[in-house]
Parts: sequence; structure tokens; C-alpha cells
Amino acid sequence: MINISASPYHSGKTIAREKMISTRASDNAAIVAYCNLVGGQDELVFDGGSVIFDQKGELIVRGKQFEEDLVLADLDLEAVFRMRLHDPRIRRERAMEEERGLRKIELLGHPRRSKRSLPLPKRDSKPMDRLSEIYSALVLGTGDYIRKNGFHTVLIGLSGGIDSALTAAIAVDALGKKGVVGVAMPSQYSSRESFKDAKDLAKNLGIKFLSIPITEIFRTYLKTLSPSFRGAKPDVTEENIQARIRGNILMALSNKYGWLVLTTGNKSEMSVGYCTLYGDMAGGYAVLKDVPKTLVYELAQYKNKKEGKTIIPMNVFLKAPSAELRPNQKDEDSLPPYPVLDPILQAYVEEDKGVEEIAKMGFEKRLIKEVIQMVDRNEYKRRQSPPGVKITHRALGKDRRLPVTNKYRNF
Repeated sequence: MINISASPYHSGKTIAREKMISTRASDNAAIVAYCNLVGGQDELVFDGGSVIFDQKGELIVRGKQFEEDLVLADLDLEAVFRMRLHDPRIRRERAMEEERGLRKIELLGHPRRSKRSLPLPKRDSKPMDRLSEIYSALVLGTGDYIRKNGFHTVLIGLSGGIDSALTAAIAVDALGKKGVVGVAMPSQYSSRESFKDAKDLAKNLGIKFLSIPITEIFRTYLKTLSPSFRGAKPDVTEENIQARIRGNILMALSNKYGWLVLTTGNKSEMSVGYCTLYGDMAGGYAVLKDVPKTLVYELAQYKNKKEGKTIIPMNVFLKAPSAELRPNQKDEDSLPPYPVLDPILQAYVEEDKGVEEIAKMGFEKRLIKEVIQMVDRNEYKRRQSPPGVKITHRALGKDRRLPVTNKYRNF
């Protein structure tokens, strides 16, 4: 059997897919050659990994994942014939086919192997580990989206944080260092260490680095708006103005030079709306849109380990996550700690679990309800976000869409 397939990737799918193919091969007493597409298309990544299983359901050979490959294998067709000859299921199927007038095309003249010919050498058929697989999917999906849509260079706002660092590393692996530009846009709330981390990252990656401070622009905004804001206390409005100034600068550079802006928000932030419309959401492609924050850290560590040197500066891993839009701001001022938030989001967004089911996992009902409310009321933001690589079985966007206008609550 030859299966020409276009099976999109998500983490963990390789094992399930191969188990299914193995079962089909043994159930039908037939060799199955599964040939899968390779490449990215919008959110989807097709991961290759073509395989051949023998009539017993045992793996003969596995092709490379996330790259095109030519897979050659020696097949023992006589062993298949002998197995089918003694299989009562096959005899019953053949009798039914004859009654229905079906005919099979026999492939005659199959060349026998010369006694002097050598068998094909065994290939390394080990599948990738989890982090290698996910990182490769992000690189392939990002690179193909950029190239297939006619872009040659991407622009990334480098904050000195973990998300923009990982996004830049993936972009360099996808396009090469000449195809990536990083820009730091410090404000009066940006720490010196964050600017240094951004600059060091750009140096480690070998990419072009721009610095465009926004302090004066922000002051001009506040001065212009002061008559309209008179009597109102500073709040998230002023924070979002900074994010939107940065989005404006990125899009201006994009327009001027034809660079595609890559947004850097992760799945945790996108799920609960911890992002700014027309600010850090402004861009053409969202590399980490389906990557939870805790997995961002794992992938960043994987990148450094893979390279055998520090690409993403160690200080990026050590400092507390912060948008740096007000003095001493931390993500945990507005959100639960990510090791707590991410399992709740996975249970609700990806596994369709309700409050009671999630509570059995050991989380407080009050916290669960708060998180669910944040997810539901921020659907309108996600509708306006750019596409991004799908790496889980349920990504935000096409995989999961709720009505924006929705008064229903089950608690």
C-alpha cells in the first residue's frame, strides 16, 4: 500500500501516526509505504517523516523529519505473499471480491535480487526528541511563510526578554543572519540590563541591530493627550501607548524597507489577552503564538545546548518576566505564575476541561474561574492577531474560535 499524505504536524503526533500505520500494515498483511508532505503553509507545518512498515507492522525505514528526503528500502514481497497465503481473512476477502467482480492488478516480472548485489545499508531511523521536533517545526513554518510570501528579511522588536530572544533565534535558523534585523526601543522604564541583553543577543546571533529610543515620543504623546486626560489617573492606558509607539515604529520600518515584522507574543499571553492591540500584536507572523511560556524557556535552553554556547544570554533566563511599561512591573502582578497558569490553560483551551475537572488537578476554583474569564473575554484580540505556527493539537485561531459576542457562562 502506498499512502501519499499531507498530514499536518503537532507535538506528539509522530508516535500516534506511526502506531496507526503499523496497525494498518499488520491488519492487512501488507507493506505500507507512507509518504508525507514537507513544508509550511500559513499556520500548518507538514513534517515529512515518511515511513515504511512491513506486513508484521514492524518499521523498515523512517525518512527525515522537517526536510525533504529520498527513502530507499529493500522489501521482501515474497514474505508478504507467504503470509497472505496462510491468512484466512485474506482468503475470505478475495472470495468476496470475486463475487463482486473486482479484479486486482498483479505486478508481474518483479526483478529478483542478484546473489551478488548487497542489501541497502541501514539508516539511522531514530525519531527526534520532543524539543528538537518542536523547534524544527517552528523554524520550518516560519521560514516557509516568509519565503513563500515573497519576503527576504524580517524585523523583530528586541525587548531583552525571553520571547523576543527565542523568536530571533528561530528566525536566524530559518533565514540566516543576514535576513534578520533586531530593533531595541527603550523607554524610561526599560532597564539597562534589558537593553544590554538585547544588544548581546543580536551580537551572538550576528544580526543587524538598531536602537530607537521612545522616551521623547512617549512624552509628546502624554503632552498632546494631557488636556483630554485631565483629572484621570495614569493606568494601563499609558502602558499601552508605549506598546503602540513601538508597534508604529516597527511598521514604519516594515513599510520603508519591505521587512516582515515578526510578533513575539506566546500562547500564554495570547490566551489571557496579556498583549496590546496595535502594539506588540502588530506584525505579519506570530512565531510563538502556539508556544506556552514555560515551553518558551525550554526551547531557549535547548537552543543554547544545541549550539554548545550561549546564544541567548543567561540573564534572560534569570530575570523575572516583565513588559517594563511601568516602574518595577512584573508579569506576575497581573497573571498567576506561568508554571501555574500554563497547566490551567492547557486543560481549558486544549483539552476542553471545565472548572470541576481542572479543580481535580489541584488548582483553586477561584483562580480557575479568573483564568477562564480572561481567556473568554479576550477572543476579540485573538481574532485580530496574525497567523502563527501550530505546534499543539489545538492552536488559538482556526482550531478554537468562540463567538466574541457571548454572554454564556457555566459558572
